[in-house]
Amino acid sequence: MMIRYPNGQAYVQTTTKLSQKTINPNYSNRGMTLEEDINESNLYYLTNGIAVIHKKPTPVQIVSVDYPKRSAAVIKEAYFKQQSTTDYNGVYRGKYIDFEAKETKNKTSFPLQNFHEHQIEHMKAVVKQGGICFVLLRFTNSDEVFLLEAKHLFPYWDESIKGGRKSIPKKIIETIGYHVPIHLHPRIDYLKVIDHLYFNQ
Repeated sequence: MMIRYPNGQAYVQTTTKLSQKTINPNYSNRGMTLEEDINESNLYYLTNGIAVIHKKPTPVQIVSVDYPKRSAAVIKEAYFKQQSTTDYNGVYRGKYIDFEAKETKNKTSFPLQNFHEHQIEHMKAVVKQGGICFVLLRFTNSDEVFLLEAKHLFPYWDESIKGGRKSIPKKIIETIGYHVPIHLHPRIDYLKVIDHLYFNQ
């Protein structure tokens, strides 16, 4: 199925401390994607009355459908009705939370091409309004997840736009970001990092 952005460009899906280091022992990922892990974590938070955080739906306009069988329809082409902002938003301890989740197979750096300009502009607007904004980055080869505050992402993005480096070295992410191990419940306890950063816990 072909899905396109509002400008007609084809959509290509990217793969996608408490010291400044680790939170707890690690568990195997068991092959789940970052999105699946986050969705499971958010369900845990919601079920246990911890936070209300959901994945944002993206409106899609279907333009071409095939009917190989009377009982089945196959979408052949569709367009995003509008540009997406970030993947998730919600509320935690009275604070608005907004974040993006990305994955990469790169072992030594995180490519900035995984982000779009409108996503960066949205995150800058959230930060300006005092919201909690960050990105969750997974290095799939090592199965490591890091929480990087959006304010640390912006300088690297701005530098890349000016012709500078097009990625953030993993060593930098390990230094300015927070490693979030994978557990059983919740799978990715990113709110533990938020407690440390914003609520002095």
